[in-house]
Amino acid sequence: MTTTADATGFDAFAQAFRRHAAGVAVITARTAAGEPVGFTATSLASLAAAPPLATFNMARTASSWPAIAETDHVAIHMLGLDDFAVAGIMAGDHDHRFDGDHWEPGPHGLPILKGVTAWMVGRIVARTHVAENAMIAVQIEEGALGEPDEPLLYHERRYRALGAEL
Repeated sequence: MTTTADATGFDAFAQAFRRHAAGVAVITARTAAGEPVGFTATSLASLAAAPPLATFNMARTASSWPAIAETDHVAIHMLGLDDFAVAGIMAGDHDHRFDGDHWEPGPHGLPILKGVTAWMVGRIVARTHVAENAMIAVQIEEGALGEPDEPLLYHERRYRALGAEL
């Protein structure tokens, strides 16, 4: 077995989480002025089934943070392999994430991405600041399933497809 030298602090954290495969999600919201904002997230997790709660994390220095800090509702989208291009758009230049026809207005006027495997809309019930970051808890109010698709994963700094079934 080949191993690399031990790391400490940030290096240990970065190396470990690069090896942790995660599903790709997109969070969208609206600014107080009504402009759409959004970003990719690999930190999406379910918190509870009753009531239905989900969480995601983000840096408070992110371009979308002011909207998330001020809004009551967000949309959460789960991406599949067919959404690879949308993942790239939503991870790209924040000024151009909503250029094009890959989204439409949904509940509460939130941007809903077209063709995703699932989307949910919920009310933010908690924002917990941790250092320069925030943990956001969302109570899910509604949603819909898209067409079935293989999950889009993020692993070792790249988008990936699920491997062979075990």
